Amino acid sequence: MADVLSVLRQYNVQKKEIVVKGDEVIFGEFSWPKNVKTNYIIWGTGKDGQAKEYYTLDSILFLLNHVHLSHPVYVRRAAAEIIPVVRRPDRKDLLAYLNGETATSTSIDKSAPLEIGLQRPTQVKRASEDTSSEPKKPRLEDAERVRLDKERLAARLEGYKEVMVNTEQIRSLSEAMSVEKIAAIKAKIMAKKRSTIKSDLEEDVAGLEQRSFVDAEVDATRDIVSRERLWRTRTTILQSSGKDFAKNIFAILQSVKAREEGKAPQEPRPAQPLSQPQPTVKQSVPAAYNRYDQERFKGKEETEGFKIDTISTYHGMTLKSVTEGASARKTQVPATQPVPRPVSQARPPPNQKKGSRTPIIIIPAATTALITMLNAKDLLQDLKFMSTEEKKGAGCVRDNEVLIQRRREAGAAGGAGTVPYRVIDQPLKLTQQDWERVVAVFVQGPAWQFKGWPWLSPDGSPVDIFAKIKAFHLKFEEERLDANVMKWDVQVLELSRHKRHLDQAVLLSFWNTLDQYMVKHKTHLRF
Repeated sequence: MADVLSVLRQYNVQKKEIVVKGDEVIFGEFSWPKNVKTNYIIWGTGKDGQAKEYYTLDSILFLLNHVHLSHPVYVRRAAAEIIPVVRRPDRKDLLAYLNGETATSTSIDKSAPLEIGLQRPTQVKRASEDTSSEPKKPRLEDAERVRLDKERLAARLEGYKEVMVNTEQIRSLSEAMSVEKIAAIKAKIMAKKRSTIKSDLEEDVAGLEQRSFVDAEVDATRDIVSRERLWRTRTTILQSSGKDFAKNIFAILQSVKAREEGKAPQEPRPAQPLSQPQPTVKQSVPAAYNRYDQERFKGKEETEGFKIDTISTYHGMTLKSVTEGASARKTQVPATQPVPRPVSQARPPPNQKKGSRTPIIIIPAATTALITMLNAKDLLQDLKFMSTEEKKGAGCVRDNEVLIQRRREAGAAGGAGTVPYRVIDQPLKLTQQDWERVVAVFVQGPAWQFKGWPWLSPDGSPVDIFAKIKAFHLKFEEERLDANVMKWDVQVLELSRHKRHLDQAVLLSFWNTLDQYMVKHKTHLRF
């Protein structure tokens, strides 16, 4: 049966008469109440989890009767008669559907429940009203037809009684035929079942059997779960019964921290007189193989006469002791004590003439600078720019200082090879001897970057610093140059924001300028 909205559209397109009588709207033989809901969704409802609302029949019928009015006048008149208003966004689409211009509408909810109209027996009432004035006359042909129907029914019942089965004459199947014949009949029935499609009844029976099996499994599972007892949880599984966290784990962390700082604990030794030389301790090879101590099982490798100790390692040594060269390593503890000295003891004493010759480059400590401790190695060693955000996204960890290896070409003044440079961003930790090795500084712009530096003017100007240290400023081509950088003696290095193939040329110009500066002012350093 059609819904009320489609019936209203049909009557409106065909210009049929729609009768409004009291609280009912009559469409020929059917009628609906005025306040019945159609399946046309009201604009603005049914979104963001809201319930759907639908226009009523009287609101749409009122719109059809006053379609000639403008929308504001129609709204005022509908409000005066207390009738729900069809909203402006729905007006054009709804009228196009009711007038037959469109076959359907996106606002029509086909899943909405339909209100069935009441059938009005108009023709029967009209016929009864027309014939009420005349007395009803019996018809002979109707009586004759009834008599013939009765005789036909009696004849059918007689034939049915003749073919009825007598239950007293029913015998057992095993008495009527042999076992072999019964088995043959069963085989024939099963073969017929395999070649035919299952009926709906058989599928329902199979589904019921499967459902009963699942219910039985669920009951058995529920019974098993009810008898289970909780032994361990996600919290108790992490608790150890034989270990004390404060005693064992903290001891391990303290030993790791001491090893990283170069302060491994030393076992007390008995004092020996100075006149007696200490005997060399010969380590014996352990009986059991240890994969973490494989160096003891290896012999000394041939290094073609270069006197390279392939068994030695930098493990446990600080970056300071590594960069200060062989002269600093000679002053470390003797071979009988493999524990390295702290950073403060790895430096040569003040009265020693020959110290470290590794140049130092200072970069800004601010994370907004283009060069930081995260990407300094990529810029100065690999000659390629990578932003700080990219390095953080790759999981890089910030170091207190970075040792880079500057590669020199064969035609350079110092010859081919690599030269170490020390890069830091905390210059206030440098000593007076370290300041003599500072060769370059990357300027960010603000003058507070040089607070606490030597050679700083009383007015806070770093002009005297740039007379002793070569200054550089790294920026993108599109950015404006800082006002302080424009006033200072600073060389500007401009990188492209997107063209990475141009980075090498810009950074090579930095090294060329630094080499020329060090030839004039820092000849005592290694470059």
